[in-house]
Amino acid sequence: MAVKRVKRAYRARTLLTDILRTPTAISHLAKRDWETLIWQARAAELLGQLRHRLTTTVPNTDIPIQVARHLDAAWKIALLHDQAVRYELLHLQDALLEQGIPVVLLKGAAYCAQKADAATGRVFNDIDILVPKGALVDSEKRLLGAGWIPSHLNAYDQRYYREWMHEIPPMEHKNRSTVLDVHHTIVPPTSGIRPDPDLLIESSVRVDDPELLFFKVLNPEDMVIHSASHLFFGEFHKGLRDLYDLHSLFVQFSTNDGFWERLLARADELHLTEPVLDALSESSRLFGTAIPEDIFKRIEGRCGALSTHRWRGWLFEQALRPNHPSAHDSMTSVAQWLIFARSHWLRMPLPLLAYHLGHKALFRDAKSK
Repeated sequence: MAVKRVKRAYRARTLLTDILRTPTAISHLAKRDWETLIWQARAAELLGQLRHRLTTTVPNTDIPIQVARHLDAAWKIALLHDQAVRYELLHLQDALLEQGIPVVLLKGAAYCAQKADAATGRVFNDIDILVPKGALVDSEKRLLGAGWIPSHLNAYDQRYYREWMHEIPPMEHKNRSTVLDVHHTIVPPTSGIRPDPDLLIESSVRVDDPELLFFKVLNPEDMVIHSASHLFFGEFHKGLRDLYDLHSLFVQFSTNDGFWERLLARADELHLTEPVLDALSESSRLFGTAIPEDIFKRIEGRCGALSTHRWRGWLFEQALRPNHPSAHDSMTSVAQWLIFARSHWLRMPLPLLAYHLGHKALFRDAKSK
């Protein structure tokens, strides 16, 4: 009995990813397992995606009625989110249309506008766009005129974003409470990695939706690279959901001739090979993403010491878990702290990091990052 309990506890910690990877495994779930699965999926914001994965791969009769109700409710919420994003994009289009600049949708908004597989069942927390750096001032004025206001108003936060980060302070619409992040590049310039945003904008493609033709989205390779960089530079509070986005992108784009070769070449060109390696490794480990073995070998050869990659793998294994007690063990809190420290280390050189953390310690009431 003791052995069985140990195995069951380990299985519960990885239950959500197990089922997303192998939906037919639900045939072995007991009632308590179903409860754990729903809680983990809800905590990870993957309940809608779980519903889609199950209903497209296993008979509906294999899903208990009580579970189906939770899944169907999440699906309806995801559909409403999709409608809300499209509604908001129409307003954003009206605000920026006359500016005459390219506006590139990023992450969730791009998946939604382009009807990418990663948008299926997904909920959206904000809208991210990329504009040329020279157009930031005019874009912000137009957005202010259309009702979006900065959400970080103290002097330190303003400096933090405008001098050191890859985006201006988040903006929130005064009536609809929509949060908008306006980027001028895809990683913080203080990280020392400076991919040319002009390359991204020039290679972007027009949205297919006839109502949203004003917008562009990153090409498939750049979309993957940006999503990988966003996640593996330290944005782990919704890490498992973002990794499932990447898995969905890999599955969808892998049908494009030459995708893997272009992905490696583009990652080299943008100096973002390491987060792409991490995305490939973790997506394959957790979701069984089919990735050519030679792609792994070639990208590992570009990323230095294998021991460093293995250490990151342990860290990500802990961090990429649903934010629910059933998915945690004794090392999870330690790993989360290390991930937090790592994210700041990657974003800032040591003197600036010391200054930033010192400011946070002295002015805890300030809403600084």
